[in-house]
Amino acid sequence: MLPDLTTLVLETDRLVLKPISPDYTDAIFSEFTPDVATYMYPRPAEQRMETEAFVQSAMADNEDETSLTMVITLRETGEFLGCVGLHKLADPRPEFGIWVKQSAHMHGYGREAIRVLKRWADQYLNYEYLMYPVDSRNIASRKIPESLGAAIVGQFEGTGGMGQDLTLINYRIER
Repeated sequence: MLPDLTTLVLETDRLVLKPISPDYTDAIFSEFTPDVATYMYPRPAEQRMETEAFVQSAMADNEDETSLTMVITLRETGEFLGCVGLHKLADPRPEFGIWVKQSAHMHGYGREAIRVLKRWADQYLNYEYLMYPVDSRNIASRKIPESLGAAIVGQFEGTGGMGQDLTLINYRIER
């Protein structure tokens, strides 16, 4: 049985992951920029109401336990750093998603957030393996699943939300 995903808090030495909430709408709207979304499917919101709709949808997914979407904050200050999720929780192959704001890149926050979320998944989910899709050119993000011993299981072409071409690599992360 899963713990309540609407109140779940995961902590590391540097980070606190909390369920997404309207409290973070402004931060998500301002920090999920075209630069951050360069190698991603989602496109940045053009209007705040699009971010509001995303937050409400993610909260509903947390409530019905189909996905877990959390905000990443700095433990020491509470500063918003980005969002992390584990989607398709009932699937044998749930899928990670993550983004970190531009000013927080290259500090290992993404790796730390994925590691603590994987530990949670190992404890609470019955999965075959976890998926981590990432654009082949996003070297920093590719290092995250590779640090967990992941293997590449596929590659496909796609188009991101801003119309950009993507070459996505699917990593398989074992228990």
